[in-house]
Amino acid sequence: MAAMAALQSSMAGLSLSSSSSFLGQPFIPSLASPSVTFVDKPCTIVMKLKRWERIECKPNSLPVLHKMHVKLGDTVKVISGRDKGKIGEITRIFRHNSTVIVKDINLKTKHMKSREEGEPGQIVKIEAAIHSSNVMLYSKEQEVASRVGHKILEDGSRVRYLIKTGEIIDSAENWKKVHKEKEKEKEEKAT
Repeated sequence: MAAMAALQSSMAGLSLSSSSSFLGQPFIPSLASPSVTFVDKPCTIVMKLKRWERIECKPNSLPVLHKMHVKLGDTVKVISGRDKGKIGEITRIFRHNSTVIVKDINLKTKHMKSREEGEPGQIVKIEAAIHSSNVMLYSKEQEVASRVGHKILEDGSRVRYLIKTGEIIDSAENWKKVHKEKEKEKEEKAT
């Protein structure tokens, strides 16, 4: 309020009359100008991210890992997209954005440059990620896709099972089988 009153009084002192020209004269501010104080307030700058850049993070700035209904080694059926109806096994899981890579499904072509001078370039087919909501667990024995349920067995272990068939997915034999296959693949890559 005081600053506004001081501004009005200083403006009243200036008059533009026809007898004296204001242009070309130096402006001399009044000596009795009121003091104006500025208060430093913390200003938070909010940066707007694009839709594809938004990643939900924890307070320690690590991405939030989402729970998914599928695990490594599960047999799944693709229920939407270009490869709808295809059946494959999950080889890799990305929990921060809920995507999975299914073996021999959603193949994309990648053009590779030559690494050395004499070597020619290549066109390689690679498996791209699929969102986990676009796959459904599949029973090989019953040949049916089903949603997943959770139950606790008599020994106290919590397992997943297929709702349509009642088949238990998380068994010790399945995990041993998956680990053996992974070890074989690592040995093949090493040789």
